[in-house]
Amino acid sequence: MNFVSTRGGVPACTIEGALAAGLAPDGGLYVPERIPEILFDAPPPTLADTARRLLAPYFAGSPLQACLAELCTRAYDFDAPLRPLIGPDDFMLELFHGPTAAFKDYAARFLAEALAALRDPATQITTTILVATSGDTGAAVAAAFDGRPGFEVVILYPDGRVSPRQAHGLACWSDNVRTFRVPAHFDDCQRLARQALADSDLRAGRVLTSANSISLGRLLPQAAYYAHVAMHHRAAHGVALNFVIPTGNLGNASAAVLARRMGAPVGDIVLACNANDALPRYFAGADYTPRPAVATLANAMDVGAPSNFERLRHWHRDDADLRGAVGARGVDDATIAATIRAAPARHGVVPCPHTATALHLLERIRDAGDKRAWAVVATAHPAKFESIVEPLVGHAVPPPPGLAECLRRPARSWVLANEYPALREALAGAHAERF
Repeated sequence: MNFVSTRGGVPACTIEGALAAGLAPDGGLYVPERIPEILFDAPPPTLADTARRLLAPYFAGSPLQACLAELCTRAYDFDAPLRPLIGPDDFMLELFHGPTAAFKDYAARFLAEALAALRDPATQITTTILVATSGDTGAAVAAAFDGRPGFEVVILYPDGRVSPRQAHGLACWSDNVRTFRVPAHFDDCQRLARQALADSDLRAGRVLTSANSISLGRLLPQAAYYAHVAMHHRAAHGVALNFVIPTGNLGNASAAVLARRMGAPVGDIVLACNANDALPRYFAGADYTPRPAVATLANAMDVGAPSNFERLRHWHRDDADLRGAVGARGVDDATIAATIRAAPARHGVVPCPHTATALHLLERIRDAGDKRAWAVVATAHPAKFESIVEPLVGHAVPPPPGLAECLRRPARSWVLANEYPALREALAGAHAERF
């Protein structure tokens, strides 16, 4: 299968070409030339099995085709359980059981396995993975590539706009991971990363790619857990499962849309946003107008210009078609805090601030009389946000083992000016002696 840019300005390429590029040369995002339909009947027993089945059409004819099952086995070696909540037909899809306690772990690990399998062991060229993060992506990518020969990771994150534990998790890795604090918003970090990926002179002297959700290597693997839990839910209950998905840069939600378009029994999709309301305004009928990001309790969703909106538009005929396929609503900080405080008694869980946005929308869905099966997507473990969550629920939230291990390691990071020349100089290796 070939892959094309959402902007249509460059020739189609192979899956390995799209993974290596990260961003298309015309600035667009790679998407499959066509979305294959799969007969999702008997659910595979494991998440890795589902991933292999879902990803197989995209890797047909690729050098990775022969080892796809092995890649999936290594990448998806922890589950994505669907947990019942207190309310009837209320569920939580827990995506925080990986090494950095966030949903980004699944796709980051698959991307690392795929790029490592494509790398010629005889080459001496190092591949640089450039990632802008609003909190969780950077740690997941760092963990996936930590100490991996032939790869280095460069992380950009907005200084002071991630939780202390998130910041530690971005900077506690081996010497092949370099972490930069940028005095800016996430959108600025993303802009810097996109500038670098589009810099042909810079890329002429190095292998540079992305692990942000703009990468096809992030989008495709995330569709697997939606297909997996939806198939198992239909097999057990006979109905499609609907999802409320906390949303920032729209990569996770785009994966759910992709799984549904491939034929998985995914029902309605509602995007839970914070006070950054470009998407809620658009889905309510306004023009799509990105705005500067504002800081919220759900910091990993503090995105004013979601990159993956470009993919959603590409997959739909027009605005009316897209608005009919997905919904979105915003949740302010006061409501996030109130939802966290009430969640143990009302839902039987302690949520992170991002998951709380989705729980609140589930409550609104129930108040409107919808009795169908809905799953709230839990994108991160609440212990990553202990300074917010613990005062609200009145007790400590112990970190899971992977996160606890991260917190035991020393961390180091550097300040990077919010200017592209500063990033270009760092990527060119001028500061290599400092790392």
